[in-house]
Amino acid sequence: MRAALYPTRERETALLTRLQAGLGAGARLGGVDEVGRGALAGPVSVGISVMDASTSSHFPEGLRDSKLLSPGARERIVAACQSWPIDVAVGHAGPEIVDQVGIIGALRAAAAQAYALLAARGNAPDGILLDGSHNWWSDASLWEVAELPDVPVQTQVKGDAMCAIIASASVVAKVERDSLMVELSREYPDYDWAKNKGYSSPAHIEALRRLGASPLHRRSWNLPGVGGKGNE
Repeated sequence: MRAALYPTRERETALLTRLQAGLGAGARLGGVDEVGRGALAGPVSVGISVMDASTSSHFPEGLRDSKLLSPGARERIVAACQSWPIDVAVGHAGPEIVDQVGIIGALRAAAAQAYALLAARGNAPDGILLDGSHNWWSDASLWEVAELPDVPVQTQVKGDAMCAIIASASVVAKVERDSLMVELSREYPDYDWAKNKGYSSPAHIEALRRLGASPLHRRSWNLPGVGGKGNE
């Protein structure tokens, strides 16, 4: 079996040091992760956690990639994940944005919303450490719905598992999006979003067969039960 990955501050601290060399001691680094990219319904969400030289080296106990934590474990550490960095924000792009500009454009729209919240509080990051291998932060398209600042970006494969600042963004974004899907489930209870959070599940697919797509489904996708395999 492959050994489990635990987050450290090695990569983010090295990147912050390089930012400081160019921008001064007050430079800020944002760790970025997305949630809901593969869901059939609801928004795609992007969390940005911001660190600077004052950020404690002691990150929240039990911090992991949000996908590796149970809902209860995420709830237990989310407050610490919000208070440990100097700031954190989550942006959302609804299914209408996904349908209009595609998933990459929607990620950028959600990130722009989170960045704007940080900037309004005076905590906009000067550089980005982005989970994954694709630099979608800088991948503008002709169908842009929001602009992202032109700041240095470094991608990190498995960044949500390896980098504490990305993991904290992952947890906060996951908890916020899950809470939103529970609320939306009250309006559309047949799709069982309170449990599946908008992802593919037997109950969700069966409801799609019976009822078709709701206004909160990503209608540009091949939704299971209404004409395709879906996007899992």
